[in-house]
Amino acid sequence: MSTTATATAVVVRRPGPRSWLTLVVCEAKMVARDTAGLVVPLGLPLLILLTSAQAAGDQVVVGDFTALEAYVLPLVLTMVIATIGVINMPSFLAYYRRTGILRRLSVTPASPAMVLVAQVVVSVLQSALGLTLALAVAFLGFGARPPADLATAAGVYALAMAAMYAVGMIVAAVAPTPNSAVAIGLVGFFALGALGGMFGGPGSLPEPVAALGERLPFGAAVQALAAAWVGAPVEAAHLISLGVTVVVGSVTAALLFRWD
Repeated sequence: MSTTATATAVVVRRPGPRSWLTLVVCEAKMVARDTAGLVVPLGLPLLILLTSAQAAGDQVVVGDFTALEAYVLPLVLTMVIATIGVINMPSFLAYYRRTGILRRLSVTPASPAMVLVAQVVVSVLQSALGLTLALAVAFLGFGARPPADLATAAGVYALAMAAMYAVGMIVAAVAPTPNSAVAIGLVGFFALGALGGMFGGPGSLPEPVAALGERLPFGAAVQALAAAWVGAPVEAAHLISLGVTVVVGSVTAALLFRWD
C-alpha cells in the first residue's frame, strides 16, 4: 500500500495598499494618544509666535516685509519640523524596538521597514498640521504675508524637513530606550536650535559660533527659509548644508540602526 503525500504550497503575499493605510492610521492613533508628543511640537512654536508676532509685525526690515515674516515665521516653522523629526519620531521607533515589535515584524511578510515608513508619513502629516496652524495664526491674526518666492520656500521647507528627519533617524539608531531617545533628541534639538538662533538670533552669538550655526541644519533651514520669504537669493551654502545632512544622516542611520 502506498500513500501519496501532497504538499500545499504556501503563497506569501506582500502587504497591499490597504495594509499600508491601516498601518498609517494605527501610527496616527499612537501619535494622537501621546499628549505631550502631540502638543509640544504644535504648542511651543505657536507660543513663541504669539509672544513675538505683535512687536515683530510692526518692524519693517527688508523691503515691505516685517520682522514677523523675515525672522519669526522661518524660526517657528523650523521649530515645528525639528521637534517632530528630532524628538518625537525617534522615541516611537525606539519604543517599537524595545518592545520587540520590529523583531516580530521581521519574520512576517510585513517588513519592519513598514513601521518606519508609516511613522515618517504620520510625522509629515503632523508637520503639515503644525505648519497650517502657525501660518493661519500669522496670516489671520497678525496680517503676515505669504513668501515672495512660494515655490522656493516650499522646496526649502521640504529639504529642511528631510534633514531634520535624517538627524532623528540617527537618534533612533543609537538610542537603546524610548526615554533615552527623548533625552538625546532634546539635547540635539536645543543644541542645534541655540546655535541656529532660536534664543535671540545669530547676531546675539559670537561670530564663529553664529557661522557654525548657519552651517548646521537648524540654522541653515531658518536662513534659507527667511531668504525665500523675502524674495532674496537663497545661499548655496545653506542648501548644501541641508543636503549633506540628509545624505550623511540617512547613511549613518542605515549603518547603525538595529531592528532588535
